[in-house]
Amino acid sequence: MAASAESTVLAGARVVLPTGIVENGRLVVAGTKIAGAARADAPARDLSGHWVVPGFVDIHNHGGGGASFTSGSAEDVLKGVRTHREHGTTTLVASTVTGEMDFLAQRAGFLSELVEQGDLAGIHFEGPFISPCRKGAHSEALLRHPDPAEVRKLIDAARGTAKMVTLATELPGGIDSVRLLAEHGVIAAIGHTDATYEQTVEAIDAGATVATHLFNAMPALGHRAPGPIAALLEDERITVELINDGTHLHPAALELAFHRAGADRVAFITDAMDAAGFGDGRYQLGPLAVDVKDGVARLVEGGSIAGSTLTLDTAFKRAATIDKLPVEDIVRAISANPAKLLGAYDTVGSLEPGKDADLVVLDAEFTLKGVMRKGEWLIEPQVG
Repeated sequence: MAASAESTVLAGARVVLPTGIVENGRLVVAGTKIAGAARADAPARDLSGHWVVPGFVDIHNHGGGGASFTSGSAEDVLKGVRTHREHGTTTLVASTVTGEMDFLAQRAGFLSELVEQGDLAGIHFEGPFISPCRKGAHSEALLRHPDPAEVRKLIDAARGTAKMVTLATELPGGIDSVRLLAEHGVIAAIGHTDATYEQTVEAIDAGATVATHLFNAMPALGHRAPGPIAALLEDERITVELINDGTHLHPAALELAFHRAGADRVAFITDAMDAAGFGDGRYQLGPLAVDVKDGVARLVEGGSIAGSTLTLDTAFKRAATIDKLPVEDIVRAISANPAKLLGAYDTVGSLEPGKDADLVVLDAEFTLKGVMRKGEWLIEPQVG
């Protein structure tokens, strides 16, 4: 049962702030916001032995709880959103997969209503403007070149809620489409690409600012042909998405990205599909059938990895316990950096007075114990 937090003090935890970790910290929640001070009679919740971190922000997510953001009803989409919220993602962008242009435009209009209601933080179009050489779990028959007029059709259909478009920028129209997106305040993300190093540099100079799930669906790093990975890691203008599920990336690749790009240029994402938080079985990703076995999603035909079943609490725990990353760096990658990309850092992404009271409570082993969104406990921590 969700309980409203009218005014309360969370005390005793290790609180992760933009300035660092506060031992035996004290965080005040008043209504829906984080407050600077508490009323004298405000109740206190003892969270000793726990961590309190900002709510997670996922900028690349296709669904969860058995529901797809590309094809589900409003009820389905909200079910997926709730599933991820219960795993700590308090701010979520809905990602679509490749489809017919008219369908995607219609879908954009539908999802934009949920953005306007505050259920979603925006829309990300992954496809159809991607390379058939690096299509991953996208239908090759529906792929197309990134014609700026068609890119414009999608962002117009989203009515101001489009946040990001993933493109293979080396394709005809790619650079012009990057410029169009930049002019309209939409993130141009380089992904599902067969670009060379030089072509990637050209796209960054044109205004691209994100690498879609770095290392995946792009040429491998080579010592004579470094390809897009080197260009994306070295450029300070690029934030790199990473899927930290143990399937998409070897730990050494994750370490390389953090070492080269730095914690301020990494965004943890899920790239989740319907099975996230739901279980193994047969699913549809757009028009393609997907089998999920032991938590790994692969196309029935061809066996390509088809998104993930990841939730961000699992990504956080893995980063802390297996990758041994500093907690402050994980918080940057999972909350602050994606919030900044969305232009939402004034309201979410860190624990500061005046911002939304979106937070996650973790135990000493980094297992999720509580989730608060806008001052309301979605999962109330049972402590003591």
